[in-house]
Amino acid sequence: MKKAQPNNNNATRENLYVLSLIRGVALFGQVLALIYFTWVQPIGLPVAEIAFVLSVYASLTAAIWVRSRRTVPIGDNEFFVHLLADIAFFSILLFFSGGASNPFVSYMLIPISIAAITLSRVYSIALAATALLCYSLLLKYYVAIVAIAPGHHHQAPDNSLHILGMWANFAISAAIIIYFISRMAATLKQQQQEIAMARDAQLRDEQLLAVGTLAAGTAHELGTPLNTMKLIVDEMLLDTDNNPDVILLNQQIEQCKTTLKQLLTTAEESQSNRLEPQPVRPYLESVLGRWQLMRPLLKTRIRFIDSPAVKAVFHPTIAQSILNLLNNAADASEQVDIDISWNNETATISIRDFGAGLDADKLDRLGQPFVTDKADGLGLGLFLSQATLTRFGGSVSLQNAPKGGTVTQITLPLLTATATS
Repeated sequence: MKKAQPNNNNATRENLYVLSLIRGVALFGQVLALIYFTWVQPIGLPVAEIAFVLSVYASLTAAIWVRSRRTVPIGDNEFFVHLLADIAFFSILLFFSGGASNPFVSYMLIPISIAAITLSRVYSIALAATALLCYSLLLKYYVAIVAIAPGHHHQAPDNSLHILGMWANFAISAAIIIYFISRMAATLKQQQQEIAMARDAQLRDEQLLAVGTLAAGTAHELGTPLNTMKLIVDEMLLDTDNNPDVILLNQQIEQCKTTLKQLLTTAEESQSNRLEPQPVRPYLESVLGRWQLMRPLLKTRIRFIDSPAVKAVFHPTIAQSILNLLNNAADASEQVDIDISWNNETATISIRDFGAGLDADKLDRLGQPFVTDKADGLGLGLFLSQATLTRFGGSVSLQNAPKGGTVTQITLPLLTATATS
């Protein structure tokens, strides 16, 4: 079943929490510096203005720390705004403490580094450009502090070579961080995603093996009671005069026996790499025909949308996956509408039932083994179908229909050679 992309909310919330800690450390250092250069070694700082900015910054830091501990979703946009706020507050502090001549101006590289690691390159470039703009403005607009100005013992110009060199160093450092660190972070994220996908695939294969072992044992056990029921029904057919209920019961038993035989046939065919391409429409008509035999009382509307004549290879397990999803729809309502279309590469099957719809509380977990929204369901049909179709590059998505019921959409690549996965 196709689900939403994995939510990075927890990671973003943790990043915001770490950012609040970094702010706390920076704030503590700035307060100590203000105290030292005000009472221990005064250098003429505008204490009132700086103290006001630090108090606002401290309030923001405390609020963000509380925000990071709550379960309200935190997106990349919000995290980007927090980093912009850091640039803004620090630029204001630098304005009141010497501007670009303040040796702590390089602190603005920290928000840039955080953005390069945690956000997309677009956000990182925007933040770096903002920081470089603020740095450039601080070259001209600032409250001069003679004690920390380069060459303050001589008649040096405001924009000395030292200050301009610091600006150039900042610009180069920001560019290196954005280009290289963001690429390294993106590569690391991709590797982590691949590892997570491989781990999920391994877990799914282990679950499939367990379910397959259980199914094989169950199929073996069902053979005896089915044979017994078949003998009894045959005797009932001899004693009754074409009773429709008995005839229907006999057909269903035959279908069960056929299904068990197909289980063995499918297992044998799955080991073969000699599957031949076959026309798409006859294949799907055959699958739907089998399903309608299983559901003779169901009202169905099947529509084949105009599609090209295409041949494809269908693994034996694909038909069972489609049947599982069709049966789920049939269990939900007495009417099922099916729309089928395909092109040269992909087939799409849309299954609409008119039942009660999906349980919102279980929607995110549907597709996991033994999770079902049916009172008497086992929670395996959707899991097996999803695993099988995903294995061959397909997908399954479920959503509630606007006017009630559920729409199940199957997307299946039309392969021209046998899949080996």
